[in-house]
Amino acid sequence: MSEPISRESALRHSLFEDAYALVIGCSLIVLGLACLHRAGLVTGGVAGIALLLSYVLGEPTGLLFTLINIPFLIFASRTMGWAFTIKTFLVSSSITLLALVFPRLMTLGSISPLWAAFFGGTVIGMGILSLARHQAGVGGTGVVCLWLHRQRGWNVGKVQLSIDCVILAVSTTVIDLAHVALSLVSAIAISGVVAIFHRPDRYTGY
Repeated sequence: MSEPISRESALRHSLFEDAYALVIGCSLIVLGLACLHRAGLVTGGVAGIALLLSYVLGEPTGLLFTLINIPFLIFASRTMGWAFTIKTFLVSSSITLLALVFPRLMTLGSISPLWAAFFGGTVIGMGILSLARHQAGVGGTGVVCLWLHRQRGWNVGKVQLSIDCVILAVSTTVIDLAHVALSLVSAIAISGVVAIFHRPDRYTGY
């Protein structure tokens, strides 16, 4: 007779579930970035920085995303632990690879800037949510926000919003104000998805 499965074991995600969540999360983030890029928009966080630099340098967004993440990964390894850092590295690398092959898998002909802002931001938010529920993240400015929360008790949402405002302010030197306003919509959409659906009290698996 087999031994009963403990509640703790039943709630823990399997390796396959974690891997599948990573694939889904990264795929959604790449799709959202593609929508924003096609409409000439940016957003908050490291994704926004990567998009902004892609317009200036003409380099692929996914590649820039990973390069920008390198110093944050080094910081994470020293402050957040290796388990978190390794998962973040895997996510960052996966986003780069998916972004490089995305044009071979799908081509976006045209997209309304307003829809790109809302849909692209929402899709990125859902991707981040998928990763967060499996103890992973995209790294970047989120690492700094988490560290400041642990060390000084600063509100993660407020710190991230402050960083996003700086990124959007800088973007005015590259894109027009109308696109900056729409980019703000995308940043709000990302934050909205995470704030509404990432509720540990409603989700007990890990």
